[in-house]
Amino acid sequence: MENNVKVNPIAGIVEQLSNGSGSDCGDLPHPARKLPSIEKLGEFIALVRAVVFPGYFGAPVTNRDALPHFIGVRLEKIAELLTSQLLLVLQCEQETERHENPAKEAASIAARFVARLPEIRRVLCTDIKAIYDGDPAARSYGEIIFCYPSVRAMINHRTAHTLLELEVPLIPRIISEMSHSETGIDIHPGARIGEYFCIDHGTGVVIGETCLIGNHVRLYQGVTLGARRFELDQNGNPVKNLPRHPIIEDNVVIYSNANILGRITIGKNSVIGGSVWVTRSVPPNSRLQQQKAVESTFINGLGI
Repeated sequence: MENNVKVNPIAGIVEQLSNGSGSDCGDLPHPARKLPSIEKLGEFIALVRAVVFPGYFGAPVTNRDALPHFIGVRLEKIAELLTSQLLLVLQCEQETERHENPAKEAASIAARFVARLPEIRRVLCTDIKAIYDGDPAARSYGEIIFCYPSVRAMINHRTAHTLLELEVPLIPRIISEMSHSETGIDIHPGARIGEYFCIDHGTGVVIGETCLIGNHVRLYQGVTLGARRFELDQNGNPVKNLPRHPIIEDNVVIYSNANILGRITIGKNSVIGGSVWVTRSVPPNSRLQQQKAVESTFINGLGI
């Protein structure tokens, strides 16, 4: 008599998916360990936007006399949210050996970040001034703060970069990728960007981890400041933290869809035309553009 016991195919699939060590990702974190919350970090960055540009982001401020209270309440919430998310990161397996007292260190980092917010705001205001001075379509500073995706991207970047300087793991990258998803502008938190930085339009801009960007630099949509190649270790894995992205000096303009690749230098006061591919350093005061198209006339199909 045949065995009519049915095999449940789901059981085998459950077993495979429950065994995280059986994949190229290695042994993934155990699901019992709490990870940083995308929602909480989204609330954190929304509060940062609200305190650096109150009224433009977050709840309206109807009474200027109430502004100190408005900002003070939100600063306390920023510190609370950041401390709780930092604690989750510092308690993970990879960080426990570096942090003897994660709770105390999380609170200390959060306090130091809050103390840097006035400087973050000051530099962001230089970015807004650069956009206003460089875009005839911009009618006011308020319009730029409200409408320009590059402002949102730069708030996230300058926040994420500050956290990276404070040696915060993981969270800076999460914050930068939030902005990437929201604006289409991809800036690694490790990129060092000077004052009066302008991204016009913005969609498709990519700025790599080890980029160094000076003051008064303007980029247009589709610009890539990327790596040309990366070194591999003896096991064939990419070597981390090596400088591999461009250095852009002061007063440089890079037009749309240009690709600047590798650890090269674009000298100060240079203009890089649209859709060019640059893999060698450019001296100061250069003008680099595509070769002009060759015009030809064909009569009655000749030459086709």
